[in-house]
Amino acid sequence: MLDLSPRASAEQNHNAFILRHCRLLAVPLVPEISLYLAHEALPLWRKTEEELEALGVPPPFWAFAWAGGQALARYILDNPDHVRGRRVIDIATGSGLVAIAAMLAGARHVLAADIDPFSASAVELNAKANNVDIDTTTENLLDNPLSNCDIVVAGDIFYEQTLAQQAFGRFEQAQANGIDALIGDPKRSYFPTQHLHQVMEYEVPVTRELEDSEIKRTAVWRLQA
Repeated sequence: MLDLSPRASAEQNHNAFILRHCRLLAVPLVPEISLYLAHEALPLWRKTEEELEALGVPPPFWAFAWAGGQALARYILDNPDHVRGRRVIDIATGSGLVAIAAMLAGARHVLAADIDPFSASAVELNAKANNVDIDTTTENLLDNPLSNCDIVVAGDIFYEQTLAQQAFGRFEQAQANGIDALIGDPKRSYFPTQHLHQVMEYEVPVTRELEDSEIKRTAVWRLQA
């Protein structure tokens, strides 16, 4: 039966926008995974502002493979024991890159969380393209203590002060409750300077249109006890 609900209509519009403005491309540091990405960054950014800003939709973070996400996805695929057989929550998932890597590495269940409804649509399209099943939510999971998972992962989450402080507080709280945390970040503006241990570093190819260089030195971090 055809679903004519407002939610279904919105999802169809989101999917159409993504498919119209993005291409299915291999991720530079993680070529095992292909995502619907903006092949030209600034035109899509402007297009999003023109078409969606009036609706209060955030910038299209879901259309790019950011450095932290690439590094974290690479690390998870190369070190699958971190997620194999475990329940994973990917916070501020964006394109769903890290969530997809977790499923490919053998996670039992992955929830990809992002408050942008376009991200949820992008994750579903990208998951299908990579033949994995991922649940999505647009609920802000940082509003409450993280639960119902064994490990929380996040890439590039320290770019905005309020979000960075809230996220890191939740990660510390989760760790105290027995939940592991892995973070991928190139030390963005509000990266915490304490209580993180670097486990791996990568040279990540990124777009110069959105970053300050074509290669970002990026690390994967764990919370210190």
